Amino acid sequence: MRCPKCQHNKSNVIDSRQAEDGNTIRRRRECDACHARFTTFERVEEVPLLVVKKDGTREQFSRDKIFNGISMSAQKRPVSSEDIENAITRIEKNIRRNHDGEVDSEVIGNLVMKELADLDEITYVRFASVYRSFKDVDEIEELLQEITKTVRAKKESKK
Repeated sequence: MRCPKCQHNKSNVIDSRQAEDGNTIRRRRECDACHARFTTFERVEEVPLLVVKKDGTREQFSRDKIFNGISMSAQKRPVSSEDIENAITRIEKNIRRNHDGEVDSEVIGNLVMKELADLDEITYVRFASVYRSFKDVDEIEELLQEITKTVRAKKESKK
């Protein structure tokens, strides 16, 4: 495994454990050259999943694309990379369980929104503002009212 700091090709696994999702192994590694420590994730390669975009084109499902979109929305928020990875794993499991080889991009977007609503409201609103391409302030206001109801309902159920 290539070290992200010095690009050396050899590293040693110093800790290995199953991630929360049960389908991923999390490994802590140490570079043989610079002794930097880094984390890698190992998972079984699934059957390719195609995403059908709005214009009808198809592209391969990419966890990285979802990760990057969520990460940008979660900047300066209390959302860890592990939280994002776990959310993406739940999204991917849902897609693989309910769709045979192809899924509309809209379905993925809605699943991401659902996960973010549970994870962090501000991250949800940031993601939604890009994903939904709001045309005016009224649409944003509707989203804020929707998320406010959800947050209040969660708080009430915890009492």
